[in-house]
Amino acid sequence: MATLCRPAIAVPEHVITMQQTLDLARETHAGHPQRDLVLRLIQNTGVQTRHLVQPIEETLKHPGFELRNRVYEAEAKRRVPDVVRQALAHAGTDPSEIDLIVYVSCTGFMMPSLTAWLINTMGFGPGTRQLPIAQLGCAAGGAAINRAHDFCVAYPEANVLIVSCEFCSLCYQPTDIGVGSLLSNGLFGDALSAAVVRGQGGTGMRLERNGSHLVPDTEDWISYAVRDTGFHFLLDKRVPGTMEMLAPVLQDLVDLHGWSVPDMDFFIVHAGGPRILDDLCHFLKLPPEMFRYSRATLTERGNIASSVVFDALARLFDDGGAAESAQGLIAGFGPGITAETAVGSWTNDALRPSAEAGLDELELTAGVALSG
Repeated sequence: MATLCRPAIAVPEHVITMQQTLDLARETHAGHPQRDLVLRLIQNTGVQTRHLVQPIEETLKHPGFELRNRVYEAEAKRRVPDVVRQALAHAGTDPSEIDLIVYVSCTGFMMPSLTAWLINTMGFGPGTRQLPIAQLGCAAGGAAINRAHDFCVAYPEANVLIVSCEFCSLCYQPTDIGVGSLLSNGLFGDALSAAVVRGQGGTGMRLERNGSHLVPDTEDWISYAVRDTGFHFLLDKRVPGTMEMLAPVLQDLVDLHGWSVPDMDFFIVHAGGPRILDDLCHFLKLPPEMFRYSRATLTERGNIASSVVFDALARLFDDGGAAESAQGLIAGFGPGITAETAVGSWTNDALRPSAEAGLDELELTAGVALSG
């Protein structure tokens, strides 16, 4: 069984607080007819801090799409290697043992993908397969896990490295003053993450089943308009209510696996905003603490796009992980409207050698007793 190991997370050093965000919104949009509504919406996100790849003074400028994309490439190459090395160490692997790199990002563009640069500079073999995912937005974290799972099912001894690099602040557009855009300016943050899915061994979530679901006729609810100035994020006011449509999808996957949602031990879901988590509690009839890791990610880092699920999973590891065979679910949500979901059980592979040693000792003792 493929095991999703402990993720590595990194956030840029520049920090903006909710109070600073509110002050900037008041000052920058003083004459906006819906300014007070925007301020209330930003406060309701619960996002207390976010990390930015540039100082706020630079973030608020728009030097053009070309220069912004240069920043994206330079910062990705500067910051990604560290999270990759940490993720490999967490999984007990090295670059020569990686068979596929899945790279997910929706906030910048490179061709060749960063995967080619990683292979050339970090010791991955020239035969390492590459899978860049650029157009699934926040759902791409879940999609990366699922494609890694699929690959390890096809090649049971393979190992997959997942890398997520999201510099959402590079998509800031000063001319976009719709309520949805202004809310997004106070919601999204920057982060990087990486994790290894091992085909054999490893401690973490043993992936057992995955699924994908597209809500029909919602293509324009979350989208990018690609213009001379770059990516313009479009967010429909109906998006916060999508969990009423997607909660049954999570329920169906769990049921199909022969499990029961009320009996599940942990949930790692994309925290696009507080209502997503609140509605999942309501529609799945779960207590709020079941989404505490996703909530903490939202509060401390904002919506970090495809990195959310890895940050939330890392918090579960920081909390001591889960008990052997604990049942869990991972879900990413994004444009489409798309849900990428997976279920699996926790495995503490590191505990097995000692358990096996104990069994060998027991067998030896029994053999001595019988021979005596």
